[in-house]
Amino acid sequence: MATSTSLHSKGATTARSVWRETVAEVAERATQMLPECHGRIEAAVKMILAGDVELLPEGKAKVASQSNGTTEYIVCNGTCECKDFPKAPNGWCKHRISAGILKRVEERLQSTVSSPRDDHADPLSDAPVESPHGIDPRFITYLHGKPFIRYAGLLAMAHERGLVSLEATFISVTDQLALATATAVFSDGRRFTECADATPTNVPPHIRPHFPRMALTRCKARVLRDALNIGMVAMEELGEGE
Repeated sequence: MATSTSLHSKGATTARSVWRETVAEVAERATQMLPECHGRIEAAVKMILAGDVELLPEGKAKVASQSNGTTEYIVCNGTCECKDFPKAPNGWCKHRISAGILKRVEERLQSTVSSPRDDHADPLSDAPVESPHGIDPRFITYLHGKPFIRYAGLLAMAHERGLVSLEATFISVTDQLALATATAVFSDGRRFTECADATPTNVPPHIRPHFPRMALTRCKARVLRDALNIGMVAMEELGEGE
């Protein structure tokens, strides 16, 4: 009987060790993908190891607050209820990161030995909307729970899909209004044109001294969204306070 108990204890210890190692591996991969979130990833790992993260049905997760013992946050569809979510890089707060890591860990442990492990998979894919339109999550920013794509992401996708040229020119520029137009041409002959504007009052404060340039960026973002069939608004298209 003692021998049976000893073997059971050894098996549980081994399983626990494998689980912790997998958490560490996924966390390391997450750090490579999101270097700007290193501190949040470390905090997420601590929460996972402490048993404060629970995966729920329908892609949701429940994460206990580290500052308030009675508060729990629900992570759902790439969003979190915590105060850090709107400020975290691309919305990757520690609660959302912890849910993504734990989901990836369980997927790895549940996979059969005969199934090859994809080390290049996104280690933080916590819900289908994590990558809307197949966009790299690094190019998506969440504001108030809504996803917005950054211009850099649009440009990267356009080059992958055959962008040959992208030209933007001013239509007119005054002290209060800049109008610009952009044209994108692709290798298959498709051609797209869009316009955009910028004013000193609809751009972020640090852009105001150079607000006409934002009109150029906005029209390029719009024309690439048209070409790529992306309905998500670009971050650069947002006005101050949006």
